[in-house]
Amino acid sequence: MTAPLGLYVHWPFCARICPYCDFNVYLNRGADADAWSKALTNDIERWADRIERQPLTSIYFGGGTPALAPVSVVEDVVETAQRLFGLGGEPEITLEANPNDADEARFDALAKAGVNRLSLGVQSFDDRALRFLGRDHDAETARRAIDAGQAAFSMSTFDLIYGRPEQSLDDWRAELSEALSYDPEHLSLYQLTIEPGTAFASAVNAGRWAPADDDVQRRQYELAQDMTAAHGLEAYEISNHARPGAESRHNLIYWRYHDYIGVGPGAHGRLTIDGKRIATKAPDRPEAYLAGAEGETEALDEEAQLIERLSMGLRLKEGVALYADDYFYANEQRVFSLQRLLDEGFLRHDCGALRATTKGRAVLNRVLYELLG
Repeated sequence: MTAPLGLYVHWPFCARICPYCDFNVYLNRGADADAWSKALTNDIERWADRIERQPLTSIYFGGGTPALAPVSVVEDVVETAQRLFGLGGEPEITLEANPNDADEARFDALAKAGVNRLSLGVQSFDDRALRFLGRDHDAETARRAIDAGQAAFSMSTFDLIYGRPEQSLDDWRAELSEALSYDPEHLSLYQLTIEPGTAFASAVNAGRWAPADDDVQRRQYELAQDMTAAHGLEAYEISNHARPGAESRHNLIYWRYHDYIGVGPGAHGRLTIDGKRIATKAPDRPEAYLAGAEGETEALDEEAQLIERLSMGLRLKEGVALYADDYFYANEQRVFSLQRLLDEGFLRHDCGALRATTKGRAVLNRVLYELLG
C-alpha cells in the first residue's frame, strides 16, 4: 500500500498577531491574488518535477490566517494539485480560519473551491481570556462561527487553549462543557506554552505575569482526557480528540512521518527523493517568496530522522514502530533511558510499537528529552 502524500500551503498574513504565536506571520496589508496564485502554483510545479507523483491524500491551508486569502488563490492551488498529482479517493482539504472570518458567503465560496474541513481558532469561550490571548473576537462571535462552520463544511473542528494564568479547574470544565455541547467530531486542546521571541515570553521574562503551575496544568489535562472520552472523542494524539474516522488525515501524515510538500513563505516539507529523506523550507519573507527565491533543502541523516520520527510518533496514542534492529539501539545511553522510562511506567513497548502511557503523555516533553536528549 502506497504511503500517503500531503500538501501544506502556508498563508503568512494575519489581521492581528497573537502574543503567544511564534509562526512565520505578518500583518495583513492586502494581497495580490494573481501574484500569490502564480508563486504558490509555481512552487507546487517545482516539487512535482522532483518527486514521484501520486495522488494527494490531503491539502492543508495553514498560517497565518488562510481564510484571509483571496478565494481565487485557494481555487488555483486546489486545481493545480488536482492537475499535477490528482486527489485520491475523498481527499481532506482543510483551511484554518478565525471566528471573525465566519462570513456565510465566504465559507460557501471556500467550500465550492474544494475546502471540506474547517479548523477554527476559537481558543476560549471567556471574553477576558480572549483579551489576554490577544484575540480580536469575543465569545459570542466564536459561538456563531462554530455554527457557521458546521453548516458550511462536511467536517469542522476548533481549538481551545488551557493552562492560562488564573484559569481554575472549574473554569476549564465550563469551557470544555460548552465545547462539547456542539457535538464536535474533532477537537484540539492545546496547553499554553511560552515560546521564545514572542510577546508572551517578553512579558513573563519581565515579571508581568507567570505561567500556570505545572500541577494545575496536569489536572486540566487529565480533566480534558476524561471529559472528551466520555463524549466519544478519543485522544488519538496528545492534543487532538476525535470520533473514529474523524481524525485529521493531514496531521497524521506529520505524526506518522510520511511525506508532505510544503509551499508558501516559511513552509516546511519532508520528502523522500532518490531514497533520501529531505527536509525542505521555503523562504520566510513574503516578498522573497513572491520573487521566486530558492528555499533550503537538507538531507537528513539517521540521527535526525530518529529524533523527528520518535518526537512525532510518540505524540500518537498508537505510538511509533521500534524493532530490535532500529537505529535507536545503536546508542547505549538511549537504551538505558528507554528501559528506565519503561520501568517507571512512562512508556510501554509491545508488538514492535513504542507508546507513551497515560502517565507519559501528561509529561511527554520531559519523556522525549530523557529519551532523546
